[in-house]
Amino acid sequence: MAQWTSAVGAAQLARLIGSQQPRPASPGARKPPAYRSLADGIRVLVLEGRVPVAARLPAERELAVALNVSRTTVAAAYEALRTEGFLESRRGAGSWTAVPAGNPLPARGLEPLPPESLGSLIDLGCAALPAPEPWLTRAVQGALEELPPYAHTHGDYPAGLPALRRMLADRYTAKGIPTMPEQIMVTTGAMGAMDAICHLFAGRGERIAVESPSYANILQLMRAAGARLVPVAMADGLAGWDLPVWRQVFRDAAPRLAYVVADFHNPTGALADEEQRRALVESARSAGTVLVVDETMIELHLEADLEMPRPVCSFDPAGSTVITVGSASKAFWAGMRIGWVRAAPDVIRSLVAARAYADLGTPVLEQLAVNWLMRTGGWEEAVALRRTQARENRDALVAAVRRELPDWEFEVPRGGLTLWARAGGLSGSRLAEVGERVGVRVPSGPRFGVDGAFEGYVRLPFTVGGPVAEEAAARLAGAARLLDTAGPGTAETLRTFVA
Repeated sequence: MAQWTSAVGAAQLARLIGSQQPRPASPGARKPPAYRSLADGIRVLVLEGRVPVAARLPAERELAVALNVSRTTVAAAYEALRTEGFLESRRGAGSWTAVPAGNPLPARGLEPLPPESLGSLIDLGCAALPAPEPWLTRAVQGALEELPPYAHTHGDYPAGLPALRRMLADRYTAKGIPTMPEQIMVTTGAMGAMDAICHLFAGRGERIAVESPSYANILQLMRAAGARLVPVAMADGLAGWDLPVWRQVFRDAAPRLAYVVADFHNPTGALADEEQRRALVESARSAGTVLVVDETMIELHLEADLEMPRPVCSFDPAGSTVITVGSASKAFWAGMRIGWVRAAPDVIRSLVAARAYADLGTPVLEQLAVNWLMRTGGWEEAVALRRTQARENRDALVAAVRRELPDWEFEVPRGGLTLWARAGGLSGSRLAEVGERVGVRVPSGPRFGVDGAFEGYVRLPFTVGGPVAEEAAARLAGAARLLDTAGPGTAETLRTFVA
């Protein structure tokens, strides 16, 4: 019986390996054998989660042709991976990826570390801050006081609590975007909202245009739904969207959906201006593409003099093109799993009807807590505290990285929670691997791309500050020195250095 649960084709694996850009060897350094470089490339892909565990690899002859190397080189690489525990084989069943005993399974998303690991490892993987107290406690206490009437009901509200739907609609209306409660569905976080939207609009095989780079967890959600992702490059630096490229994608690929983050884009931090927003909505409407706008970072503007552009949905008054996704998780606390969708009433009705086969509804107590915050003004107080935390952390992290890693390149965003850094010519995948061994967890650039893009980048969130930010940068610098010393493709040397 075969032990593999998925398969990776020769062309796909060759493309992923080719996307890796190892740092050139220093003068006088000995070039590793071809089989060793190939084995290291596959191992990093497994550790990154870009090639799943238990994925059947192509036959030696097929991969040799795709890579234009000898079959002997591929056979030697496979044997090295088997010796190290990253490959298992059985006659008649082929070879499939594995991880050595005791190693954690790699994840394609950005899951937070378990609490027991936080003492020894600085976690820069998850862009989330601790709760803004005392507002979390006050909100839960306020929700408990309002719970009794709901406790006498069935507790299932597929569209969300009426009071919270009305509150969210009123908040959009106050921004100059007339909204009825019938245009709001409350979800279990933004991920719950995106999952519902993808299942409604983009069946298996449908094209979804995504910014390149884009938010890793959403990319994986779309892949799992069977979507065909169409990457659209961002403009340079923090300039936002490259509109000519978007127009071409709409024209040539005709995607069913497009997913964008207009406000403090994750991971780059870019902020789209009003003209970009207007133009993108018009282009999507002309192409018949549904534009899904992620507003989870919209309240995290960190500069006092920054005038925020109008929300994207304000350029779609009929509501025929734009679906907006919001959440309490970034602006308030990741543990508050409350998200929402704003869309045309018929879209909301379809989403609610489809929800009967998913999670039925969102926890009542958490909805009451968010409603209490927004009704009492606690939301604005909590978000102001969150902005202060994020601003201080950003400034500390930027200063520490500039001091410890002066050859890294990045632009400082004016909001959001993430810094997108070019890692001085290093492989982001290898930096992430070695970083965990020296005590800092950082997601590499390819997690935010399609088919291995952004190998030379890492994402640094504003989740730590002060001495912890300084230590995180120092550990990253230590990992970078190990990679510099070891040179490309020398796994045994790396293991020796970090032991």
